[in-house]
Amino acid sequence: MAWDAQSARRAPAAREALTAVPPLRPDGGLLPPPAPGAMSYSYTTDLAAIRAVVHRYAILAGLPEPRATDLVLAVSEVAANTVRHARSPGSLKIWYDSDEIVCQVHDEGIITDPLAGRHKPSLDAMGGHGLWIVNEVCDQVDMRSDETGTTIRLHMKLPQAKPRS
Repeated sequence: MAWDAQSARRAPAAREALTAVPPLRPDGGLLPPPAPGAMSYSYTTDLAAIRAVVHRYAILAGLPEPRATDLVLAVSEVAANTVRHARSPGSLKIWYDSDEIVCQVHDEGIITDPLAGRHKPSLDAMGGHGLWIVNEVCDQVDMRSDETGTTIRLHMKLPQAKPRS
């Protein structure tokens, strides 16, 4: 997923990498591994299946329909970047707890701009709009990219359960 801020192109990651490096939290610390029992899905080009899986899990987790649609849009954009730029299969993991739903997308590409998606691109920019939209609709986006590939985690908070009376 190597994104060059000027050309918005991705390059395949080094094939000799043996282990994936965990993604970073915004404060620079490592993220914990996906929750036990996280749903896993690999993809190459079938983004319709990815969207259906994410929507089903989002509704199951308790996201209202508009937020589920936002999550589907965000995951679809990241997965489309895998198909378009990484030239490797992607993997999706989804899990949720009582507080949030998390979708993690990983591929073998490298994003070279550590701030990709963090700043609004100009209207005439040739790329960068998708990751910016992802950052706008999700509550938190974590990204780790190096020679082993790129991992992006998308977080959405779930509505809090109403206390019983």
